[in-house]
Amino acid sequence: MEQKHPLPPFTLETALEKIQLAEDAWNTQNPEKVSKAYTIDSEWRNRDTFVNGREEIVAFLQKKWEKELNYKLKKEYWAHTDNRIAVRFEYEYQTKDGSWFRAYGNENWEFDENGLMAKRYASINDLAIKEEDRKFR
Repeated sequence: MEQKHPLPPFTLETALEKIQLAEDAWNTQNPEKVSKAYTIDSEWRNRDTFVNGREEIVAFLQKKWEKELNYKLKKEYWAHTDNRIAVRFEYEYQTKDGSWFRAYGNENWEFDENGLMAKRYASINDLAIKEEDRKFR
C-alpha cells in the first residue's frame, strides 16, 4: 500500500513537516515527483482549472513550469485538523518575455489515511513585480 508520511491525524509538528515536504517537492519542478504526493484520483481546483487524477496533475504541472520560469515557492502554515491542512503561499516566476511575477494564494488540502492528498483547492492571484523587488532567489 502506497503511503506518504507523515500520516494523519496531524499534529502541529507533522502538519509543518507535510508543508515543508510539499514546498520542497514543488521547488524541484518535477511533475512526476510532485504527483506522487497525491491520490490516483486526486481532485484539484487551481485558479479556474479543475484537475482530476495524477495523469492530469503531471500534464498540468508540465505546462505550468514551461510558462513559469525560475519558479521559487514558499508555503506557510495557516491551520490544520485531523486530516486537513490550510496553507498560505507565495511564489515568484519569470515569463519567457522576461517579466517577473509574484503569485499569492491559499490552499486547502485534504488527505486520505495513507497521507496522500485527495483534494487540493488553490486560490491564486498574480502581481507583476520588478526584478529588483524579488524576495526569492
